[in-house]
Amino acid sequence: MKIIDHINKAKGQTLFSFEILPPVKGESVQSIFNAIDPLMEFKPPFIDVTYHREEYVYKKRENGLLEKVSTRKRPGTVGICAAIINKYSVDAVPHIICGGFSKEETENALIDLDFLGIDNVLVLRGDAIKTEGRFEPDPNGHSYASELLQQVLDLNNGEYLHEEVVRNKTNFCIGVAGYPEKHFEAPSLNTDLRYLKKKVDMGAEYIVTQMFFDNKKYFEFVDKCREAGINVPIIPGLKPITTKKQMTFLPSIFHVDLPDDLVDELEKCNDNAAVREVGIEWAIQQSKELKEAGVPCLHYYTMSRSKVTRRIAEGLF
Repeated sequence: MKIIDHINKAKGQTLFSFEILPPVKGESVQSIFNAIDPLMEFKPPFIDVTYHREEYVYKKRENGLLEKVSTRKRPGTVGICAAIINKYSVDAVPHIICGGFSKEETENALIDLDFLGIDNVLVLRGDAIKTEGRFEPDPNGHSYASELLQQVLDLNNGEYLHEEVVRNKTNFCIGVAGYPEKHFEAPSLNTDLRYLKKKVDMGAEYIVTQMFFDNKKYFEFVDKCREAGINVPIIPGLKPITTKKQMTFLPSIFHVDLPDDLVDELEKCNDNAAVREVGIEWAIQQSKELKEAGVPCLHYYTMSRSKVTRRIAEGLF
């Protein structure tokens, strides 16, 4: 079932969903099941599966020169999504990204997803790799999420890259990302909203937000979206803080702010166990307020660690 249909079917009730990471290459799919099993009692209608682009390592050759070699630390999402659907009978939402993929590779992945009956995708540009200061697209790929979105829409219309006649039409429900504190590369929030509206006008059916720790920023973001004519469901993305390191890591990597009240409580903690308790309680209070406001879904970034998310969900669903 499409994500938009799950939301409409809920008739105003807040759904529960979460995101997992593919296992590190060499681990079995059981590691995914171990992360999902504790959360299934909360009846998630869908589970997101992230995709990770290539990274580069430098290997020394016999002549002493270094060779730049592309590697992927995590496998692709197609097989993982199929395994989730087969085991749990819930919808899996693969993330489709621009970085590291040609248009042909993207088309082939979308065809595989369509063959498997997977009819939801979350379309993202993706991040720059660690060894590069800025995002660099594949030479034969997409530079922007809107371009990738158009490719999915073309397949929904039966338009393939190298075919002159209409072929089988796919039927993907397409989600996109939203940034309550704006994308760090956008010069302003209003500019960011214009790009977001463009994607919705093109055909994106729902939005999932970047993590945030201040609900006020989410509510203000939704208001600005509505004022701009963006009327699709906006799903809040949440992640509890679990270690002291994340106090600096999350703002640096994800370009989000931590509220002063949260920082004050975290700074009182003597160890990560105490930090985890503060993070869980903060996320519970965030979730309760959002649920009372009638958000369509509460979406948790689990990082494939389910214990903390389970404790949050126990008080809500």
